[in-house]
Amino acid sequence: MTIFSYPAQSLSELPAYDVVVCGGGPAGCAAALSARRAGRSVLLLEQTGQLGGVATTGGVCFYLGYRTSTAKWVGGIFEEIVQELLDSGGAIDPLTLSFSTKYQPFGWFRGLDNGIPFEPSAGVMLFDRKMRDAGVHVLFYTAFVDAIIDNGHLTHMILHNKSGLQAVSTRAVIDATGDADVAARSGCPVCIGREEDGLMTPASVTFCMDRVDRETLSEHIHTTDEPRFRKLIASLRAQGKWPFSYDIFIAIQLFDADVFLINTTRLCGVDGTDGASISQGTMDGREEVRQLVDLMRDYFPGFAQSRLRWVSPGIGIRETRRIIGTFRLTVDDLVQAIDFPDTIGFSVYSWDLPDPKRPSYQPMHEAQPQMPRPQTAIPYRIMLPQTVSNLICPGRAVSVERDVLGPLRVMAPCFAMGEAAGLAADEMLADGCAFAEVNIQHLRARLRAQGAIVDAEQVVNG
Repeated sequence: MTIFSYPAQSLSELPAYDVVVCGGGPAGCAAALSARRAGRSVLLLEQTGQLGGVATTGGVCFYLGYRTSTAKWVGGIFEEIVQELLDSGGAIDPLTLSFSTKYQPFGWFRGLDNGIPFEPSAGVMLFDRKMRDAGVHVLFYTAFVDAIIDNGHLTHMILHNKSGLQAVSTRAVIDATGDADVAARSGCPVCIGREEDGLMTPASVTFCMDRVDRETLSEHIHTTDEPRFRKLIASLRAQGKWPFSYDIFIAIQLFDADVFLINTTRLCGVDGTDGASISQGTMDGREEVRQLVDLMRDYFPGFAQSRLRWVSPGIGIRETRRIIGTFRLTVDDLVQAIDFPDTIGFSVYSWDLPDPKRPSYQPMHEAQPQMPRPQTAIPYRIMLPQTVSNLICPGRAVSVERDVLGPLRVMAPCFAMGEAAGLAADEMLADGCAFAEVNIQHLRARLRAQGAIVDAEQVVNG
C-alpha cells in the first residue's frame, strides 16, 4: 500500500458533549440511553442510516442470550426494549405458544424458543423514538475517522459525513463499534481473530422468505429428524448441486407461520476491519442468497412456492478485533463458574463460534468444556482498554479469550454491557476519575436500581 501525505486542513467543530458513543448497535444504543438518562449530554454516531446493528441492518432480528426457559438473566434497558416491542405487536414471544412436537419452528430446537423474534422495521422505529424521547443526539451516515489523544486522555473525535470532516470535543468515549475501531486508532493494544493465524469466524448475509409452507417443512423435519438438513445437503453436494462450504440450513420462523429468517450463508475469509473485504463479502453473500433461494425452491420441502421478502442491507460480522485489557476473561473462568466482584451483567448463551475455514464446525462443541451453570457472568474489567483513561469498549470487542466470544457476542449481553458502560461514564465524570477507577459497587447498585441484573440472587425462576 502506498502511503502519501495529505495537506492539513481546518475542521469545523461540533458542540462539545459529555459522552460520545460510537456505534448504534445493541451496546451503543443501551450505552447512549443509559448515559443520557443519568443526565449527560450524549452524541451517538452510526455509520448506517438506522439503529439496531446486526439485529436490524444485519437482518438477524432474533434476540438471544437473555433467558432460559425458566428465568430471565438480562433486564434493564434490554427488557424495556423487548417489552415495548411485544406490547406494540412488533415482536413475538415463542414461550407463550404451545408446541407439542419435538421440534418447534423458532429455530426447531428447544432453547432457541427462548429468543425473541421481532420485525426489523419495528426495532428501527422504536430505537429512533427512544433516542428522541431521551434527548440523545444522533448522527447517521457518520463514520469515526480518528481520535485526538492528550497524555492518555481522548479529547476529540474526528468524524466524517456529508458535512465533511468534523471534530467533537468530549470527556468520555464509548467504543461500541464491535470492532474496537476507536480503541485501535487510539493506540490501545488489540488482537484480531485466532491467535495462531488471525483468521476470523465466517460472516453472513441473512435473508427472509415468505409464503413458506410451514406444515410441509415441519413434517419433513420430524420425519427425517434433520432440523438442519444435513443429509439433504450432503446429497445435493454429492450430485454437484451444492456449491457452498457450509453443511447446514438454518430457518427460523418470525411472525407469521409462512415467514422465515434464513441465517445459512457463511462467508469464509471476510475481514470485518477491511473495507474492500467487507464490500466483496457483501456482494458474494448476496450472490449466494440468489443461488440458495433457487436451491431451496427446487429441493427443500416447504419452500417450493416461497418468495424472497428481503435481503439484509448489511453483512453480519461475528468477530474482528478484541481489546487487550489488563484483565482477560477465559474459558477456564467459565468452566470454573467464577463469581466476579465487578459483575455488571450476564449471558445465557452457549459456545457458538464457527471455525474460520469450516463454517459448519464448532470447535468448542468437540472440545466439550462443560459450563456448570447456564449463566456467564460479565465482569466490568473486560470492557477497559489499556492506555486511554476515558475510553470504554462494551460489546463483542471485549478483553476475552477468543472462544469466550461464543456466549458473549450475542445481542442481549451486549445490551447489558452497553447499559453498564453508559452509567459508568456518568460515574467517571462525576468523580473526575478514569473508567478503571470507577467505584464498581456503586455502579452495580445503580444498575440494580434501574432493573439491570448484576447478581444471580436477582433472578427468580418461573
